[in-house]
Amino acid sequence: MPVHNAARFLDFFQREIGLSPIWICPFKARDASRRFPLFPTDPNLLYVNFGFWDAKVTPTLFPEGHFNRKIERALAELGGIKSLYSDSYYTPEEFWRIYGQPDYERLKRKYDPNRRLPDLYQKCVLGR
Repeated sequence: MPVHNAARFLDFFQREIGLSPIWICPFKARDASRRFPLFPTDPNLLYVNFGFWDAKVTPTLFPEGHFNRKIERALAELGGIKSLYSDSYYTPEEFWRIYGQPDYERLKRKYDPNRRLPDLYQKCVLGR
């Protein structure tokens, strides 16, 4: 999350998700000339990584991924990007718009031309 929207995201998270503790770690690109198209961030901005390691338990049953989808929508609204170490529930179109499909496909053709391995969406969203 860009630092200028970090407080808004934290307010959303505490109000809508309500898990703690929360990992809060600032980060910034060390070299603004380097580009990371599969995790696109502005190298001139300071970001804040919010992490949490728990499942939300509620008396009401929600569809699988309900709270993750709320987080994904808030990230999109506030200019953030989700690190792919957690469960993701993006549609293929959302996922590839965020995580650089053209650049990914170029790498996939080079290093896995026969597509023997699952692609990034299959691994990170579908859990294959």
